[in-house]
Amino acid sequence: MAIIKSAKKAHRQSLRKRVVNLRRSRAMKDAVADFKKALTGGSAASQIPTLYQTIDKAVKQGVIKPNTGARMKSRLTKRLSTAGK
Repeated sequence: MAIIKSAKKAHRQSLRKRVVNLRRSRAMKDAVADFKKALTGGSAASQIPTLYQTIDKAVKQGVIKPNTGARMKSRLTKRLSTAGK
């Protein structure tokens, strides 16, 4: 465990940030899962704005890297276009 006062504070901050990051990550994963379920139902196109918003928020907060977010959006959009065929 941390001994120095500043290390204790840094540890407390990291625990708070971890909770926020886990919450943002879970929201993103849930949005992707809902989108994949909707692909079979046919209502996936209406979920694209929400999906993009959650991925962009995760990128903005640093939960995932920018290229990872772009790749996710690209692949999911590609799945949507091929699902209709």
